[in-house]
Amino acid sequence: MPNWLVFVIVIVLFSFVAAWIVRRLLDVEVGWLRAFLTALVVFLLASPLAIWTLSEAEVYVDGAFVAPGAVAVGFVAVTVGWMFAVVVIAVLTLEFLWPSHRMRNPIGVVRDAIRRRDRARRYAQIVAIGSRHGLTFYESRRRGDGDSELPTALVSAMNEAGVTFVKLGQVLSSREDVLPPALIDALSTLQMDSSPIPWAEARAAIIDQLGVPLEQVFAEIDPEPLAAASVAQVHAARLVSGEDVIVKIQRPRARAQVTTDLDILDRLAADAEARTDWAKDYGLHALVTEFARGLREELDYRTEVANGEMLRAAIAGARDSLLRVPQVFGEYCTDRMIVQEFVGGTPFSRLQPGTLPHDVAVGIADGLVDAVVDQIAVRGIFHADLHPGNLILDDEPDAYGAATITLIDFGSVGIVESSMRRLLVPMLVGMANEDDVAVTDIALLMCGRPSGDFDAVALQRDVGVILTRLHSARADENVFRLLLDVLRRNRMALPPSLLLVFRTLASLEGTLRKLVPDYDMVGRALHIAPRLARSLLSPTKALLTAQTWSALLIEQSRRLPRRLENLTQSLDEGTLSVRLRTFESTDERSWIDGLLGRITMTAIGIALVIAGISLSVDDGGPMLTGDVPTFGFLGSIVALGGLLLLLRSLRTALRRSGR
Repeated sequence: MPNWLVFVIVIVLFSFVAAWIVRRLLDVEVGWLRAFLTALVVFLLASPLAIWTLSEAEVYVDGAFVAPGAVAVGFVAVTVGWMFAVVVIAVLTLEFLWPSHRMRNPIGVVRDAIRRRDRARRYAQIVAIGSRHGLTFYESRRRGDGDSELPTALVSAMNEAGVTFVKLGQVLSSREDVLPPALIDALSTLQMDSSPIPWAEARAAIIDQLGVPLEQVFAEIDPEPLAAASVAQVHAARLVSGEDVIVKIQRPRARAQVTTDLDILDRLAADAEARTDWAKDYGLHALVTEFARGLREELDYRTEVANGEMLRAAIAGARDSLLRVPQVFGEYCTDRMIVQEFVGGTPFSRLQPGTLPHDVAVGIADGLVDAVVDQIAVRGIFHADLHPGNLILDDEPDAYGAATITLIDFGSVGIVESSMRRLLVPMLVGMANEDDVAVTDIALLMCGRPSGDFDAVALQRDVGVILTRLHSARADENVFRLLLDVLRRNRMALPPSLLLVFRTLASLEGTLRKLVPDYDMVGRALHIAPRLARSLLSPTKALLTAQTWSALLIEQSRRLPRRLENLTQSLDEGTLSVRLRTFESTDERSWIDGLLGRITMTAIGIALVIAGISLSVDDGGPMLTGDVPTFGFLGSIVALGGLLLLLRSLRTALRRSGR
């Protein structure tokens, strides 16, 4: 057999065996190709050094082994072992700098490639839209951020950018505490005034959802949309049965575009949190995640129809409520289309201060606050997206001459559980009475006491400052937003229902400013809090509550003697035991076992390396060859074993730390 062929076989065999052992030794998914190629390169580079070492040890001279067979085999084995150690070091270094990844599913690879293509295309579209509207960095610097054209340009760009950005503008339009008034006014026009899609495209989408020709359902339908919202547009129509209705049809490309946009926003938010402190402090990624969840829910109109019916039942149970929910024709509704009664009137987004007489506007605002707070604190079901585009003031009063406000767009409806409502109303009463102790205690009951070092006195002081500011300057302060900031600052775990309530009230305040610029929503809410508290006090409810708790107390009392008997019997028999929950779970015990194993492995590896070095410098023992003593040879073996143990321990530690 030719020497070159033998050399090739040895190279391939060494590389394959070394790759297999490395993957098992490091206890991690190292790529086969990486391990094999690393072993191949190490063998080619280290072979001349290995041959020189064997020659110096008088084992391999002039192309032949001159040492006895057993000695030659031992030296070759040690040399190959050290070459293998170099392979491990090289693979470990590569894993540290560039971790391996498992071979991915080809379908997943193709799907991710399509998503990357869509993201790249969408990035290019957004940049082009911003450039057309003068929102590039250069244009902003040249015109100045305070330029009156900037809000208009931003709104135009958002309208053109599509569903996600219009919805984002809707959310931002209620944040008067963050954005300047000029930008708030501009973003408010996004509520109902998005760019419509052509009628041919809308008609095709309606027919697709109906599954039958248009003429079988509608006697007539207006091709001109009444409004074009962020996700859908609305057309007036008349059913063949004669009812005047509106048809809310989702934009055909809305879902695909939203999916790509939300993917982009999620990546940008995660990257911002990793790179900036402000994004981490505000929890930007969590906010984007919540925004994405709400937007995905809005894309399924079946959820909106169910929410509307639930809210209708809640409004029907309230007295003197000026709110109403339009009738829905469920037989024609799908996940992308809603058919409901036609509602005439003026959206709040198109109202300007001074449009209505001041006393009329204040009366409408008071009635709206009363109704919303009643929904939240008494009924427990409320419209959670009260931006100006979702409230329509009817042009004609009801039969009693009172104004009527129609709610639309039920994609986001909040639910407050009974236990939370029982605390929310006393909190409002405490705010009205400037009782900082009661408000602090209720907040602790709602949110729970934070773990670790928590200062309840500091929380009470912050709450007291808020209430004092509230009662000294009501018109300019939103106590709900301030209280939310205080709870976050004190690391309170906010219940989702409570967080949604505060956000809804903050959004409602911005909506009411469309009617009355200086309207004191907080003052009105706190004014009606005592009445709400009285409405929650019902003799029937009190009797039922007493009956429930009495039955529970009686049942617990019946079980108490048996529990005391078991306890005293255990004490008498000496079998009473106390179980600690620390390190009780399987994961905790596995972590402890792994930690002790790594410590032991590291200690043994260090000891072996030290012992190997000590033996290597010792000239004692018989000579295996002319220049190599037995102790030195054994030292190299021991040091090799210790080095491999240290490398394995190091790789395990790096893997557990996420490197």
